[in-house]
Amino acid sequence: MGIQCPVCHSQRVVAREIGKKAGSLIGLTGGAAGGAVSTLEGAEVGATVGVAVAGPPGMMLGSLAGAMIGALIGSIAGAQLGTLVDDKILDNYRCLACGVTFNQPHP
Repeated sequence: MGIQCPVCHSQRVVAREIGKKAGSLIGLTGGAAGGAVSTLEGAEVGATVGVAVAGPPGMMLGSLAGAMIGALIGSIAGAQLGTLVDDKILDNYRCLACGVTFNQPHP
């Protein structure tokens, strides 16, 4: 049996996932910024040591890859935290029949 509205008992209920969406966006932004900072620090070290293998194109690709990986990891972590907030704190469900928002009680 699916999730049922506590007011009108309709099963036409959707998950709002506000915390998951917000957490994912915040994690994406923070992860990209952290990845960019880390790659800038790595580029400074690489320039000091003298990375002759890939040169400037390699540093640019490394910076881009680092920012993308940081953004991906941050987004996943943010989504997981947001899902926890949805489940424990927010009224994560909305009834399409009567419009009430509610949280699914945990046994």
